[in-house]
Amino acid sequence: MPRMLSILTIAYPLAPVGPDAAGGAEQIASALDRALVAAGHRSTVLACDGSQVAGELVSTGPVPDRLDDAAKSKARAQHAIRIEQLLSKRRFDIVHFHGVDVLNYLPSPGVPTVVTVHLPADWYPPALFAPRARTVLVAVSESARRSFPDKGATVRVIPNGVPEELFSSRHAKRGFVLALGRICPEKGFHIALDAAKQAGLPLLLGGAIYPYPEHQAYFETEIRPRLDRSRRYLGPLGFRRKRRLLSAARCLSMPSLAAETGALAAVEALACGTPVVAFPNGALREIVSHGRTGFLVASVEQMADAMHAAARLDPQECRAAGARFGGRAMVRAYLDLYAEIAAAPAHAG
Repeated sequence: MPRMLSILTIAYPLAPVGPDAAGGAEQIASALDRALVAAGHRSTVLACDGSQVAGELVSTGPVPDRLDDAAKSKARAQHAIRIEQLLSKRRFDIVHFHGVDVLNYLPSPGVPTVVTVHLPADWYPPALFAPRARTVLVAVSESARRSFPDKGATVRVIPNGVPEELFSSRHAKRGFVLALGRICPEKGFHIALDAAKQAGLPLLLGGAIYPYPEHQAYFETEIRPRLDRSRRYLGPLGFRRKRRLLSAARCLSMPSLAAETGALAAVEALACGTPVVAFPNGALREIVSHGRTGFLVASVEQMADAMHAAARLDPQECRAAGARFGGRAMVRAYLDLYAEIAAAPAHAG
């Protein structure tokens, strides 16, 4: 019988963890926390106020009203202090990091460590990809893995998984286009709004606006002016509402301008039987089968045409494609990785 493990999850300091989180990293951290507790392991999560965890939450305090450079620096320093305190007082089998700023609070080499690289590799300092004792980097797709600088780090690929409850979701298809995610410039939601307007289709946009000045400015200058009676911003969406909208949408629009590492929203859409219309950036090439489970496009005009064509695609084929990304497979892969690292001798590289 596998022994009980004690896992310390280190979330990004400035985004709450939970099943209703807007960010993919926070959703994956939440899923792993719940799975660890369900399997009888001990789960401790270091995260900000507002996080919802199944194990023990060690809170780092509230998210500031303005996420400028000073707020980010303060949060990283606080994170480093709390991590040092936890590791000095308790024994953990694995410390699992999910933040893009991980190098600011990574403990000394030798602590068994997993770092999931949720965002594009070039958003991280190159030093993260250097070999490090008892440390494994996780890429969330094959395309993300290929983008890692080849510096000799130990790397595994574990695709993001989505809750199995999504696959049983059934709602009558309606005429609207859906767009989901953090409201920020790299997601390109202004392009989705332009395409939906050109296509003459309603669009619903759901997602959180974090208090980063550049995110708020993006909403005010690029999103708000494009909203009207047919193209609406819904705000943050809880899991149940998101599932209902994903099932009922004619398609999900993903005009991402940066490489999508795991494209979690695309996988969620396919699981609900909804095709994806996207720019072919990053993992979207692996996830979307052009003309079968969605369309990979190169312009606003092509996206508008594809939004109409998506209604002809087979929801069952979309669900079958999404089945490759079930949450149970992801959890098994991480639990196996935890057990492997915990069992390795302390001198192992």
